Amino acid sequence: VSTQSTWGQHYAENMFQTEVEKEQHALKPMNCPAHMLMFANTSRSYRELPLRLADFGVLHRNELSGALSGLTRVRRFQQDDAHIFIRRDQIEEEMGRCLAFVQFVYEAFQFKFYLNLSTRNPKKFLGDQGLWDDAEARLASSMNTFCNIPAHFMVDGKPVTYDGTNTVIKQLKAAVAKGEYPEPTQYWALNPEDGAFYGPKIDIHVEDCMKRKHQCATIQLDFILPERFHLSYVMSEEEKQLREASGETGADGVTAFARPVVIHRAILGSVERMMGILTEHWAGKWPLWLSPRQVIVVPVSPDLHAYVLTVQQQFQAAGFYADTDMADGTFNKKVRNAQLAQYNIILVCGAQEATNQTVNVRTRDNQQHGEKKVGECIQWLVRLRDAYDPSV
Repeated sequence: VSTQSTWGQHYAENMFQTEVEKEQHALKPMNCPAHMLMFANTSRSYRELPLRLADFGVLHRNELSGALSGLTRVRRFQQDDAHIFIRRDQIEEEMGRCLAFVQFVYEAFQFKFYLNLSTRNPKKFLGDQGLWDDAEARLASSMNTFCNIPAHFMVDGKPVTYDGTNTVIKQLKAAVAKGEYPEPTQYWALNPEDGAFYGPKIDIHVEDCMKRKHQCATIQLDFILPERFHLSYVMSEEEKQLREASGETGADGVTAFARPVVIHRAILGSVERMMGILTEHWAGKWPLWLSPRQVIVVPVSPDLHAYVLTVQQQFQAAGFYADTDMADGTFNKKVRNAQLAQYNIILVCGAQEATNQTVNVRTRDNQQHGEKKVGECIQWLVRLRDAYDPSV
């Protein structure tokens, strides 16, 4: 597997290795080879593609001690890793799905994000140049569609192709300012000669609340791993005829077989690194939908403990992290402690609330929402949670 996946040639120094009974063993630094073997485990048809495999398995990388930094650079971590096996004609459509997924996740996190197309390095790329040209064009097309950018536009009566260079971006912005074209959602930029050796990629940078940029997500095309692992699928009759007409031979010398293309997709990247970035982005004030301390129920006096437990159980049954504070101490101190502990919602229960089967609702920022029926309060918080609402 090491030889087939290029680990041995390109990644050996970053792996934890040991010798067992005269055989070299290593802790897994990435998920890619395992997914290649899973695809190769049985014969595949064009009807099965796209085939999507996801993995949150634990990975180990032997980073230098000087490079380690809190949660943002660690030696043992997990990635939201996915490998998507597709036909060449599916590249554009599947890339569109990946970009929509990125948008869904990063909007929930309240991140601005920026797209870059990283193209081949003429000195380092592997594979057929024509295949690279086609793949880069398809990635550009998928980003144009996603960003609402015209593939071609007019400047002084001459057609210009949008290619992500600074000059062309300025030209399109000028045309948009004149009202000639609608405003794109963003202007993706070209990152020349920064693609991986095995394929072009879309690099995605997020901007946090302090205007710092982090690269977390990546969407990469890979032509090399399918070749090294001899992956193939049975083509449709139409695809077979098109390839024969263009002079292409079948995979591994079999006319009916073709190589799939692999998309490496990660949205969060390292989960640990993303947690570190989000902790700073929100300054420890996690939104309700992600918070480990969503609700706390605080009694005004000890004789209300039974009612407080009943309220807690109802919120827990609705899927919330709900705690209580029935320790000794003044009511004001309990509320203050809950605010300092960053509980999103503080539910105060007094004699009136117990009689009315209600709770008095306030937030960690001391916004008062007044008295609500327990069921009504649960429904309200469920709506906020399920909508990824950042306001609470």
